[in-house]
Order: sequence, then C-alpha cells, then structure tokens
Amino acid sequence: MTKESTTEKELTIEDKLRALYKLQQLSSTIDKIRDLRGELPLEVKDLEDEIKGLETRVTKIQDDIERMEKDIVAKKAAIVDANAKIEKYKEQQDNVRNSREYENLSKEIEFQSLEIELSNKRIREYTASLENRRNELADSKEKIVERTQDLEHKKSELDEIISENKQEEEQLREQAKEVESQIEERLLTAFRRIRKNARNGLAVVTVDRDACGGCMNKIPAQRQLDIRLRKKVIVCEYCGRILVDPDFAKEDQKENE
Repeated sequence: MTKESTTEKELTIEDKLRALYKLQQLSSTIDKIRDLRGELPLEVKDLEDEIKGLETRVTKIQDDIERMEKDIVAKKAAIVDANAKIEKYKEQQDNVRNSREYENLSKEIEFQSLEIELSNKRIREYTASLENRRNELADSKEKIVERTQDLEHKKSELDEIISENKQEEEQLREQAKEVESQIEERLLTAFRRIRKNARNGLAVVTVDRDACGGCMNKIPAQRQLDIRLRKKVIVCEYCGRILVDPDFAKEDQKENE
C-alpha cells in the first residue's frame, strides 16, 4: 500500500485540514524568521557579483596597460631604427653617382621621417590612453576595497542574524517536514502552489468576520457552515486559498499553552 493511500485511509478530512493549518502556521513562522534577514542575502549576492565584475575589469585594464606599454616601447624602437636609417641614407647621399640615386635616398629619408612622426603621434596617443587606463585601474581597485569592506560587513550582519535564529528555524523545518508527511501528495502540491502565488505566503486561512482571511471577500453563510463542519476541503472562490474553521486557531493556541 502506498504512502498516499495509507494517509487517505487513516486521516479524516478534519485531520487533513488541521495538518494543513498547522503546516501554514509553521511556514508563516519560518517566513517571519527569513524576513528578519530582509534584503541582506540579496545585498550580499549583489556585492559579490559587483566585486567579481570589478576584478574582471581590473584584469582587462591591466592587460590593456601591458599591451600599450609594449606598443610604446615598440614605437620608440621604431624611431631609433628610423633615425639610424636616415643617418645611413644621408651618408649615402654624399657618395651618390647621379641625381636619380640622390632622389631615391631623399624619398627614403622622407619616408623614415614620416615614420618617426607617425610613431611619435602613436606614442602620445598611447601615453594619454595609458594615463586614463591607470586612473581607471586605481579607481577600480579602490572600489574593490570599498565593496569588499561592505561585503564583509553585510556578511557579518547576515551571519549574526542566521546564527541567532538557526536553531529555531531548524526545529520549525523539522516540525514542518513531520506535518508534511501526514498530508497526501495531492493536497501538499496544492498547498505549495497556492502558497507560492498568494500574498504573504498564506495558502490556508480561517474565516474572519464572515470573510476570507486572505482576500477579505465575504463568505456565504451556507459555505461558512460547511467550513465549520470540517467535512470537505473548501477553497475561497475569489482567491483560491484553502478555508478552515476559525476555531482551529483557538484549538491551536490551547494546544501550545
């Protein structure tokens, strides 16, 4: 015999409703503990992602700086090489045999001069870019230090809150698991679905002042009577929450006293 069929046979509808109500109370208490953490878990995750992004940016900037420094060294070497060629061509001009050779050497000298001019221009551009990238690197590293300090503070704050409520939360979760084991899979699935979509995570509510305790819509008198009889699972026709006898709350309070 399966767990579900055994549960259905052993538990009455009232037992099932009581188990659902108990599970809702436990789940709501766990929600309150989690609410104490507020936005801290998200803030910690955002800071971790931001730091990771900044570290990736630092790596890229460092690669850019290294590349530009190599480019500047290469351009300076090109200038030295061009000047050496100009000197060589000028010496050759002193020993030319005709004007054609002289003109060819003059063109080579002019070309090397343009190469020097272009290299100097690139060096100026790289130097300016290098300065910007170094400033960006310093700024990014400073941000990493600041964000890391913020992260450590947030983590410490979160760890303190978790530590304070850890034992209580674990006990509540164990109790919730025990109650869940008493509920058939079909009802448990419905409970989880309603709870996921419902405001404040309320899937099971009592009738309060002739109205649904979840959406506050009026419940007809005959339907209220059916709820009090505890003979079937009844849901609110407006919000879909499971409705239970308001006396469950009183009975639960007496049980916990």
